[in-house]
Amino acid sequence: MDIHAFSRDLNEWLDMAALPLWRDRGFDGPGGGLVETVDMQGQPTRANRRSRVQPRQVYCFAEAGRRGWSGDWQAVATNGLLYFDRIYLQPSGFYGALADADGKLIDSSFDLYNQAFALLAFAYLAQVFPERSAEMAERSNALRGRLETHCKHPSAGFEEDNPPRLPLCSNPHMHLFEACLASETVEGFDQVAWTNLADEIAALCMDHFIDRETGALREFFDADWAPFSGERGRIVEPGHQFEWAWLLLRWGERRGNADALVKARRLFNIGEQYGLSPVRDVAIMTLLDDFSVADPIARLWPQTEWLKAAIRFAALTEGEERQRYIRSAERAAAALTRFLDTPMRGLWRDKQTENGVFIDEPAPASSFYHILCAIYELDDCLKRL
Repeated sequence: MDIHAFSRDLNEWLDMAALPLWRDRGFDGPGGGLVETVDMQGQPTRANRRSRVQPRQVYCFAEAGRRGWSGDWQAVATNGLLYFDRIYLQPSGFYGALADADGKLIDSSFDLYNQAFALLAFAYLAQVFPERSAEMAERSNALRGRLETHCKHPSAGFEEDNPPRLPLCSNPHMHLFEACLASETVEGFDQVAWTNLADEIAALCMDHFIDRETGALREFFDADWAPFSGERGRIVEPGHQFEWAWLLLRWGERRGNADALVKARRLFNIGEQYGLSPVRDVAIMTLLDDFSVADPIARLWPQTEWLKAAIRFAALTEGEERQRYIRSAERAAAALTRFLDTPMRGLWRDKQTENGVFIDEPAPASSFYHILCAIYELDDCLKRL
């Protein structure tokens, strides 16, 4: 199947199956929030709800609405944010981490990762609800300001909390970077502040997250952004090689920064050369910094990041190089499609074992953000082609 056929099939699956199912089964209705998982029979589970799932699903339905999905996206986007605020928002102005299915907060702790997704949701809600644009701009600025007061790192980026704790992590910075790139383009937002923060995180990534010798992106760091001690500091995730490559391509193209494009290409090559199972042709979970396999399980989300990076590289290149990236995107789309083959259409598998068997478990709502973003990125890049 060529990449255009994959795009048509994925869009049809999204519009006709996934969005309707998660609108009806993954949303509690007025006053309710978004569920953590839906089982393979299409029934919502009683699993505890991570706070990050709420703004991620708000983003999904806001973006689907912005792109013309005809279903009732407004109710999910509006009520999802109300629930997120009501259940998770703390007196500190930050969002807690975990609630039960009845809406009782059971972990109020701070996590930079969760705040980053709140910021992403604010940026998309401002675009689809123009009458709330000023409110979202104010909330976005206020949360960014609180983060800078609470946990700004002395040199660059952010601590994990206040007081600081180790290890420092690249992953929440990745999602904060994504929120910056979204926020700097929204009319009425403080574009200078968001652009400056995006540039700071990009520099932190290129100077510290990415190893200068190998070009691989690490996950965990000491207080001075040196690699964390022991095996934890050696972890390299193929999915994050692809995801950071995609973000650096976006940032580098906007800023005209050639170094970002060079580093993104190396990240992609590492993910493709070392992070794909040669037997299953899927992106696996974890390598070590010598590129040996540490965890051969394959999860859904790295397939989406492989697809996003490959198709954006295709849009930015020409000739045989472009064809090479299109072929990689076709492989990624084929891998993703296998995870979407479920008894009830519109759900997905999350994990595939080393022997190629999918684990029988409910579909996690958190994956929808990855899937929807990949499908829309494929649309946008194919238009550029």
